[in-house]
Order: sequence, then C-alpha cells, then structure tokens
Amino acid sequence: MDSTHHSLEDLFAQLGLPNAPHEIRAFIRQHRPLDGAILLRDAPFWNPAQAALIRQSLSEDSDWALVVDGLNAQLRAHTDPADLTSA
Repeated sequence: MDSTHHSLEDLFAQLGLPNAPHEIRAFIRQHRPLDGAILLRDAPFWNPAQAALIRQSLSEDSDWALVVDGLNAQLRAHTDPADLTSA
C-alpha cells in the first residue's frame, strides 16, 4: 500500500501552478467560492491537463485524492479561514 502524503504545495506543482503558500492563497481567493453546481474537475480555471489530473485523482482514489478534496473544500468556502483569525 502506498502511504504517500502530498501537500497542497505538491498538488499545485503537479498542476503546473505557482506553489508558494502565498500564491496558493491568492489562487484560492481568486476562484472562491466555486459554485456548488460545478464539479471541481469542470471548473473553468483548469486547462485540459489540470482537469484530467483532478478527474483521475478522484476517480481512481489515488494518493492525490485527499489533497484534491481539501482544495475542493477551500474553493467552495465563502469565508477565508485566514480572515477569521485576524478578526
């Protein structure tokens, strides 16, 4: 059994996106909240290769699935968790 644990930074690198923590936060802020009627893999901000990676990760329940699920949750949030800690 593969016990590889990937981080959000790893996922963004795999997607070919800037993967520094502040760049990831900016990406999430830019694209949040993702409409609940849109599947993550169908979001308009992915290119075809990125959408395929998201689709494959989830359909095969790969070692990327947990971090993809986490990204999905962050993109659907209406409030930035960082905003809550600064209040």
